Amino acid sequence: MGVRHAVVAGGGIGGLTAAVALSRRGWRVTVCERALALTGIGAGIVLAPNALRALESIGLGPAVSVGESLAGVLGLRTSDGAWLSRTGAAASRYGLPARAVHRGFLIDALAAALPPGALRLGVSVGGVDEAAEGAVVVRTSAGELRADAVVAADGLRSALRGQLFPRHPGPRHAGETGWRAVLSGAGLPALPAAETWGKGERFGIVPLADGRVYVYATAVAGPGTRPADHRAELVRRFGGWHDPIPALLDRLDRREPDPVTILHHDFHELAVPLPRFHSGRVALLGDAAHAMTPNLGQGGCQAIEDAVVLAHLLAGDTGVPAALAAYTEARLGRTTRISRRSRRMGDFARLSHPLAVSVRNFAVRATPSAVTTRGLDTLLGWQPPPGPAPALGSAQSSSRSVDIKGEEQQR
Repeated sequence: MGVRHAVVAGGGIGGLTAAVALSRRGWRVTVCERALALTGIGAGIVLAPNALRALESIGLGPAVSVGESLAGVLGLRTSDGAWLSRTGAAASRYGLPARAVHRGFLIDALAAALPPGALRLGVSVGGVDEAAEGAVVVRTSAGELRADAVVAADGLRSALRGQLFPRHPGPRHAGETGWRAVLSGAGLPALPAAETWGKGERFGIVPLADGRVYVYATAVAGPGTRPADHRAELVRRFGGWHDPIPALLDRLDRREPDPVTILHHDFHELAVPLPRFHSGRVALLGDAAHAMTPNLGQGGCQAIEDAVVLAHLLAGDTGVPAALAAYTEARLGRTTRISRRSRRMGDFARLSHPLAVSVRNFAVRATPSAVTTRGLDTLLGWQPPPGPAPALGSAQSSSRSVDIKGEEQQR
């Protein structure tokens, strides 16, 4: 058997992780990313122990271990600063401390681990067609590609999901909107990672491994709600909350030397689970398969899990269709449970009636820590599939991308 070829649609966290994992299991990979450059778009992401364990299993532990981990107490607070709950750091229980990094850092680390020439920028995937001799033809904006397997990692509004499951209702607005930004941490005291709950609003603070601070905020809002001035809207909603929130909001106005970008997006999810995560020789992962609300911080982590499990199964002796059926079996139930749990958490957190908020806060305070810990175990205690360490191949090679014209360019 010759070297098998996988085409990955989408160069986000899930797609790049899948490409790296497959290449280290002996597959030739082509990643088609419609953007013209892999930029540092996005804000922060918390790599929980389950995601870090997955990355370690494909040899990427050192690449994402730069800087400080999330240490100390994590918890929930009220808008006046009172603690609703606090938990210790994850390292003592799960063997690895959670790490919060900028998404751009993670994307760069994954792209650097790709084999030379694997990444094709400015190329979108429009669909797939069956071909003879157990292969598929991938229709891209730069022409057709023949593949043994296709990984649909093309996001919330996946074109491939639409082709494979045309009757699925697709993403649904989750009733909230959110803001994200990364701020300088210079001059600030050590900040615990915490989320503050108000009446239909939340504000989160997460120290990043590089010394910056990731902040996010949410509010109940209908689809398409767009304030004229995002900073003014955040100050209006959260400026009277506990320290250090006002001081962090002041930094949103900083222009030099590092101007702050405020990202604003509505929340969407695949509220109706897909019947399966594969069709023939195509597998869906990440948001294309199970887009979920961000209330548990597991969207990116589950995409990483997907990628590692998929590569492990495709490295086996079974044929591609059988491996992808096993992938659905391994991933559909877990991700559906996590998605539903995230939705319930969001419903709970965004309560706005004063009486409901009081009852909610009392319930959180009264919940024994042992109960909270058992709930976290199902998320963070996940283990990657056993198997031999993958060959690192070109892990130390410089990564090259190919633009839409097919010209190699050094990244």
